[in-house]
Order: sequence, then structure tokens, then C-alpha cells
Amino acid sequence: MFDALTRLFAAPKPADDQMDTKLAVAALLVHIAAIDGVVTREEQATIAGILQDHFDIAPGQVDKLIAEATRRDSEAVDFYQFTSALSRLEEEERINIIRLLWQVVFADDKNHELEDNMVWRVAELIGVSSRQRTILRNQMKNA
Repeated sequence: MFDALTRLFAAPKPADDQMDTKLAVAALLVHIAAIDGVVTREEQATIAGILQDHFDIAPGQVDKLIAEATRRDSEAVDFYQFTSALSRLEEEERINIIRLLWQVVFADDKNHELEDNMVWRVAELIGVSSRQRTILRNQMKNA
């Protein structure tokens, strides 16, 4: 019984619960693809391609990452658990994450207002300026 009480009040193991960058980015990409109510094949392919290229991981690992990201996203109540891990990155990497979000937004050649709102919120949470977010939006829209 004493052991059970000790485990109950012991400090949690931080490594088990910390969100890594790959999973955080993947969860945001999965969420933005679904935010308008329809996840297209183009969006799915774009997410897989982004994760494979950006993080240099094998296709089988990408599928596992997307599955875990989808699970984490469905359990999340907000973006904090994803953006807190990303806000500590260098500015260039944070800007690149916003670029990746815009790539998914424009993968189906449509831009829903909920997608715009989500990119705005994520950009604010990870410290990317409105100006930079708008520049990236225009670049990805015209790509």
C-alpha cells in the first residue's frame, strides 16, 4: 500500500507525455485538413508528402505518424499541446510550419474561412507575425 501511495504522488515521467515536433506538426496538419468537414484525397496526399519530405521519414512511418496524430487530435480540446512544443523552435522553422499548414489548405484548391482562422490562431500561438502569415498565404495560394 505504501508503494502505491508513493507512485501516486511521485513526479510524472516527462518523456512519456511530451509532444515531439513531428507529432505536433502532423496533428495540426490533420486537423486543418478536417476543419472544413471534408478531408480530400489531395489533402491526405499533401499531408503524407509534407511529413515524408519535411521530416525525412519513410512512407510506413508516415502512416503511423498520421494515425497517431489523428488520435491525438481527436482527444485534444485545443491547440496548446501541439503549439507549445512548436513555439520553442527557431523562427525560420515556425514560419515553415505555417507554410506547411497553408499547403494543406490549398491542396484542394479551396480555402474555407475556418482554415484561415486556424492558421491565424496557430501562427499567433507559435509567434509568427500576421505579416509573415499573410505573405505565406499568398505564396501558397498562387503556387
